[in-house]
Amino acid sequence: MAEPLPPDAAATLHALLAGPGPVSGALRAQIPHTRVTGRCGCGCGCGCATLDLTVDRAAVPAAPAHGNPAVDDWCAVPDDAGVMVFTEDGYLSLLEICSASGEPVTTWPEPRFLKR
Repeated sequence: MAEPLPPDAAATLHALLAGPGPVSGALRAQIPHTRVTGRCGCGCGCGCATLDLTVDRAAVPAAPAHGNPAVDDWCAVPDDAGVMVFTEDGYLSLLEICSASGEPVTTWPEPRFLKR
């Protein structure tokens, strides 16, 4: 069952997609129409903050063609965490957070801690 996008995840998406390009703008426009449809699916049971996303495709257009991840960045806190935004067919599909140390990251970093 789909649930609302948590405010901290939405803030992370806004910060990661803050660039001026057409892909960033189109993906940013999708955030209000995005719902969470799953959580960390790696099967390890780590409980990390990774989210599967679904966008209401009738409400907003797809982003122009681009690669995956659409954007990625490292965090200053925690200092070994990376955040990636993936898309499918031009729509937000996954907000992933991982740790270089292997320890699960269970909360989204404050946008000010992204290294962008």
